[in-house]
Amino acid sequence: MIMAAGSAVGYVVWEKLHTNFAVERANFDGLDIGSLHSIREIPGFLAFTAVFLVAVFREQRLAVFFLALIGLGTALTGFFPTYIGIAITMSIMSVGFHYYETYAQSLQLQWFPKDRAPVLLGWVVTVYSLATIVAIGGSWLLFQFFSFDYWLVFLVGGGVCVAAAVVGWGFGNLPDSGAKQRTGIVLRGRYWLYYALTFFAGARRQIFVVFAPFLLVDRFGLNIKDMLLLILLNEVLNMVLAPLVGRFIKRFGEGRTLIIEYIGLVPIFIFYGIVTTPWVALLLFILDHLFFKLAFAMKTYLQKIANPEDMASTAAVAFTINHIAAVVVPLIFGFIWLISPAWVFFAGAGLAAGSLILSWLIPRWPETGNETRLRLLR
Repeated sequence: MIMAAGSAVGYVVWEKLHTNFAVERANFDGLDIGSLHSIREIPGFLAFTAVFLVAVFREQRLAVFFLALIGLGTALTGFFPTYIGIAITMSIMSVGFHYYETYAQSLQLQWFPKDRAPVLLGWVVTVYSLATIVAIGGSWLLFQFFSFDYWLVFLVGGGVCVAAAVVGWGFGNLPDSGAKQRTGIVLRGRYWLYYALTFFAGARRQIFVVFAPFLLVDRFGLNIKDMLLLILLNEVLNMVLAPLVGRFIKRFGEGRTLIIEYIGLVPIFIFYGIVTTPWVALLLFILDHLFFKLAFAMKTYLQKIANPEDMASTAAVAFTINHIAAVVVPLIFGFIWLISPAWVFFAGAGLAAGSLILSWLIPRWPETGNETRLRLLR
């Protein structure tokens, strides 16, 4: 939980401040922000290599090391307000983030019992959201009342993340739990639906992470203080609702949960494309954020269908599949943004519709041997 909180502070400070920082200090346009995020996602594309490190080092130790890299990259960001400077510090942070998340997901799915995993993952999200609230609220206070510059806020956020890694290192000798993990690449045909959902999620998420905040800053002129207050509201709602989402998944299943998510996201993306009023754009951003929190149903779906010894390898492969689209989408959509920002969001609606179709294929009771409703493709 300490490491989850530390990763939240280090990553969230970078994620929530960098758009305003890039626009205000480095004069980024849509193509700049899109190409930057394509670079950011390259480490995620290479996340399959995480499984090879497990053959040499314990997963707990690897998670701690890469958590420290998140903090280092965030701490350095504010010192380099140029495209190249932001790209380099972001790459350090991104390597840490993507490898840390790979190991963290693997360890969670190994340690959490299947019958309690949705609820426990809901509490992990709650802890993450609480740490995010502290990070965002603290950043807002530093900007509002102490007139801190960007570099100092980045430095504080990164420092907290590194401190959490130091604490985590002290607990790195915890006994291994769960099945011994495979140390090679595992691609199984019966996981195809999970792979497909992951691919669509990677493409769709980039529109939300990259272009929705950029819309608010670039078109509607949202300053850093107002942006932080908006994100703070989102995280308070997440903290309250995350345990409820976990219980909902446990009661109604992963398929129904994801169907609700995608039914909500399709019209949200369409309205993003046509919005002309700032308060409507803010409302869409809040709704968008809430629906995306339903996505951890994909984790429990994987846990139910996968072999226990496949968790580390499958998590690494999933990160790579997720980022095949994530590397390409920001750059291509950055060019599209220069022509018509609306089409970026209309494409997001199409991706959400694709995910909706796939989510209908998840059985009510997924398990090994019952991974999809399409029996011919199992």
